[in-house]
Amino acid sequence: MTEQAKVPAIRFAGFTDPWEQRKLGELALTYSGGTPSAGNSAYYGGEIPFIRSAEIDCDSTELSLTVAGLNNSSAKLVDKGMVLYAMYGATSGEVAISKIKGAINQAILAMDASDMAANRFIAYWLRRQKKSITETFLQGGQGNLSGAIIKELGIPQPSLDEQRQIGSFFSNLDDLITLHQRKYDKLVIFKKSMLEKMFPKDGESVPEIRFAGFTDPWEQRKFGDCFEFLKSNTLSRAGLNGENGTARNVHYGDILIKFGDCLDGERSDLPFITDDTVLPKYAGSILREGDVIFADTAEDETAGKCVELRKLPKEPTISGLHTIPARPRFPFGTGYLGHYLNSDAYHRQLLPLMQGIKVISVSKAALQDTQVRFPGLSEQSAIGAALNEIDSLITLHQRKLELLRNIKKSLLDKMFV
Repeated sequence: MTEQAKVPAIRFAGFTDPWEQRKLGELALTYSGGTPSAGNSAYYGGEIPFIRSAEIDCDSTELSLTVAGLNNSSAKLVDKGMVLYAMYGATSGEVAISKIKGAINQAILAMDASDMAANRFIAYWLRRQKKSITETFLQGGQGNLSGAIIKELGIPQPSLDEQRQIGSFFSNLDDLITLHQRKYDKLVIFKKSMLEKMFPKDGESVPEIRFAGFTDPWEQRKFGDCFEFLKSNTLSRAGLNGENGTARNVHYGDILIKFGDCLDGERSDLPFITDDTVLPKYAGSILREGDVIFADTAEDETAGKCVELRKLPKEPTISGLHTIPARPRFPFGTGYLGHYLNSDAYHRQLLPLMQGIKVISVSKAALQDTQVRFPGLSEQSAIGAALNEIDSLITLHQRKLELLRNIKKSLLDKMFV
């Protein structure tokens, strides 16, 4: 490697010297641990956190050791701030800075360069190299890494001052990512709580939380009194994903994975039906604003997940394989049905009606056996608007998270050799 190749694409101002290639084992003290005998209860349940490979980035552990367990095994203590590298199993190649003082087992390699900035630099470099390391030393994802392999890795290293700058920068970026992740998680939990409180529980005529000014009891009707089923179709993924066509398609996989409670056609990438002969056969089942589509099949109890359609694209839209499209017989407030039909208050009715073991399914007959509950149109609209706003905030933080992660990935490539 030439001296020029040892300079990253992006550097902090004032740093111009080429990076020096060193073996990782020369830069840091390295050691792994061990596991006390599982059959000796006197070794477990003490005050020493026992860190296993899946817990290297955690601030608590499932198991803990006694002093006797530590002293009578190969388990080794690590301090907060040390680099922890997972060498075995599904977590091979994962790396973290230890958040706690504890003991490690044989599946973890601890590294300490005696400087927090250097430790961070090593951790970020290893994170960037994960794919290269695992592909080189783990054939087909099988087998284990070892301390000997990791210590022999050649790591391009700048001056300690530049390491501090790089480590501090990525640490701050990680803090920002964590902040948005927490905001996202809190909003998801908050929405779940609102869904539980804004719809009546079994045996009750009003919800726990209502907007001011609404006092009337909610109405309850049979599903068939509220909806008519549209013509079913058997459109599969074959023939879809074209760049153009005469119609759009909503597939059950889109409902289960891609969309939330409401499908916003202006923001959703609905695939085209490329076979122009298909549309005439389903002309009677073209979807429109306010219709709902259920996914009738899933590998778990998410079968029965539903989306409410709104802001559909200009092309005609029809639903595909393993979907049940339905049209309200009378108006509902925008956003209400999408949130209500996915709430536990409604979905609990479907659970005993689901069929299958490995693949769970919901039928039209099952839907017909359910009851739909709703307040007046104004209150429906207020509920839909509030939950849509929460969804928008969740989407906002999700996009910020994706952007920050992409920025980090790009900078890891450009700020390291």
